[in-house]
Amino acid sequence: MTKLSEVQCRNARPKVRPYKLADGHGLYLYVRTNGSRLWRMDFDFDGKRKTRSFGPYPEITLEQARAAMMMVRQQKREGLDPCQEHKLTRVKAKYARRTTFGAVADELLEKMAREKRAPATIKKTQWLLKELAAPLEDRPIASLSPVEILNVLQKVEANGRLESARRLRAVIGQVIRLAVATNRATHDPTPALRGAIASPTVKHRAAILDRKGAGELMVTIGAYERPIVRLAMEILAYCFTRPGECRLAKWGEVNFEDRIWIIPAERTKMRREHRVPLSRQAFAKFEELWKISGGQTELCFPGQRGLYRPITENTVCAALRTLGYGQDEMTAHGFRAMASTLLHEWSPFSSESIERAMAHQDGNAIRRAYARGEHWEDRIKLMQWWADYLDALRDGRIEKPQPHAQAYVVPANDILGGYRASIQIVNVPYGTAWKG
Repeated sequence: MTKLSEVQCRNARPKVRPYKLADGHGLYLYVRTNGSRLWRMDFDFDGKRKTRSFGPYPEITLEQARAAMMMVRQQKREGLDPCQEHKLTRVKAKYARRTTFGAVADELLEKMAREKRAPATIKKTQWLLKELAAPLEDRPIASLSPVEILNVLQKVEANGRLESARRLRAVIGQVIRLAVATNRATHDPTPALRGAIASPTVKHRAAILDRKGAGELMVTIGAYERPIVRLAMEILAYCFTRPGECRLAKWGEVNFEDRIWIIPAERTKMRREHRVPLSRQAFAKFEELWKISGGQTELCFPGQRGLYRPITENTVCAALRTLGYGQDEMTAHGFRAMASTLLHEWSPFSSESIERAMAHQDGNAIRRAYARGEHWEDRIKLMQWWADYLDALRDGRIEKPQPHAQAYVVPANDILGGYRASIQIVNVPYGTAWKG
């Protein structure tokens, strides 16, 4: 077969239909009707007909096209798929241009956004990477060493921000592992830094954990003058959701017919929809709230700055301070700790049911994969038991603890989250006798 010449390639003109000028071994110049000329090569691989494109002429010369054709033939001899190898080369080239720590950090933030991570999580990660890890921004990520990362962590540690230093090490590791996955680094050096910086002292959010304090809290909350904030605190007490799940609640999430509050997955910590069966008391609070904000805005708890902006993260904490509770005594998140502690200590319900009601996930991945039940019926009873218990604490109707189990009677006409209960007597742990 006669080989092509540069003159032939240069003088190739468009025709009514596309045509090929062959050069041998499957290589040809493909001339399109619009006048563009492309280098292509047809070949067989694993019994399939394939085509590789090398680019346009004259950007790619005849000599360069022949060199590319020889490389394809070499790949075939080595048992490699030339098309797949070409795709891999393009992927590597794409990432090869972004090899600094800052560039990969940007990719991690973009990935978190695609995964629909919580805005607060993305904002915190961005602050860690852009502010605290700023000295690493222009460094080639493949050459980062443990000592270089440690130097950054120790500067944060020296300012007394131990928790930030701990989180920074973890987030730097995330960035480097992304680089490893995209062939821009060979290993993650951050595991070698475990224990290299001081561990922060775990400080739990302040919460009232005793029965007397819980009763006094409910009395105090009931006297708060701002109705929407008072109802937010009461609903937090009865439903023990996370503060962010509560303050951002929308009326479309409250099923008044079935008496269920459905918190969407995107607003929960575990990114799983959480259903809260509403006790009579919690349902009554939502009905009272509806008279204030229902029909005017989609938000259950609009703030003072407008109907379309919810109460802020600090509204409930500020209300607690106004009521005389210091930041070392009670917080918005403390309602969850209070419920968890008293339910585990005094209620007749299993730990599994309580943890499901708290929207906690089993720490054991294998057990979590198989135990997918919601304990729904138990949770309906649990939420009513808890609301009645809080009311009894508030009204001083809990007797002094007795050294034996007592009985808790659920009246036949009680409505438990939309389900009518029959008379039921259950054993209650030590110290939960009821008056009246």
